[in-house]
Amino acid sequence: MQQTSLAFIFPGQGSQSQGMLAKHYQTESIVRHTFQEANDALGYDLWTLIQENSDDKLNQTEYTQPALLASSVALWRLWCSKTAIRPYYFAGHSLGEYSALVCADSLTLADGVRIVALRGQLMQAAVPEGTGAMAAIVGLSDQDVVAICAQASQGEVVVAANYNAPGQVVISGHATAVSRAVSLAKEKGARLAKVLPVSVPSHSPLMKPAAEKLAAALATLPMQLPHTAILHNIHAKVEHSIEGIKFALTQQLSESVRWVDTISKLANLDVTQLLECGPGKVLAGLTKRFDLDLVSYISEAPDVFADAMTALETTPV
Repeated sequence: MQQTSLAFIFPGQGSQSQGMLAKHYQTESIVRHTFQEANDALGYDLWTLIQENSDDKLNQTEYTQPALLASSVALWRLWCSKTAIRPYYFAGHSLGEYSALVCADSLTLADGVRIVALRGQLMQAAVPEGTGAMAAIVGLSDQDVVAICAQASQGEVVVAANYNAPGQVVISGHATAVSRAVSLAKEKGARLAKVLPVSVPSHSPLMKPAAEKLAAALATLPMQLPHTAILHNIHAKVEHSIEGIKFALTQQLSESVRWVDTISKLANLDVTQLLECGPGKVLAGLTKRFDLDLVSYISEAPDVFADAMTALETTPV
């Protein structure tokens, strides 16, 4: 039973944590089977990696991405096993688009975890370690952040990479240019201007070499049209062809994540309920910054998962 007022949103990197989904894993066989399927596809024990996180592997992007995707798919499958309620729309933040595609039966889980593992490897290899950076800027307008990036570039790359919420933008590019932009943002009166603990300058032109190699991999990747409409990051629109979906995934790697536009578009489509289908509550936190009539639910722990199900089952369609 689809609810036109409901959308599922899938988190990206930054939502991972050691031990995530442990309680679901203990009690739900469908979660255990999902991770076994991911393990078989990857050739290593993804679940043990998440729980033990030896050598901080969970925060290395080639492992982070399949870990988050498998977690989101496990929660989606668990949801489908317990209730007939289905969302009318999907959207995913960056990596979350791939989770959405697997949950919409556009990609198999095996192909999904393998392609995002490759995506992580390509991203890490695109820029020498230590030369790229990202930073969060809070309390300035989008226009101010764009102007600061232009001023700070000085022949290098620094751009607005993630429009996450009103007044919250993540910038990305060369580490030295990002540092200059952070200083300028502080001078401009930003409430927060902070370099993030990542070395991959995601969603910037520095990712174009990775995007080209990803496009070649996507070209041969089996894919079906999704059974649920997915709004894509680069333009907050639904793609209606396989070619369009693959192009959106390719462009996404080196262009801005337009999450503000995505959430605003969902609201314009009469969505009033959002469920964050994946670990953590990063996206739910961002939604609170929007001046929109939206109610957010989270799903990682069994109690909040059950609360979300109860609330949505009693919501009129």
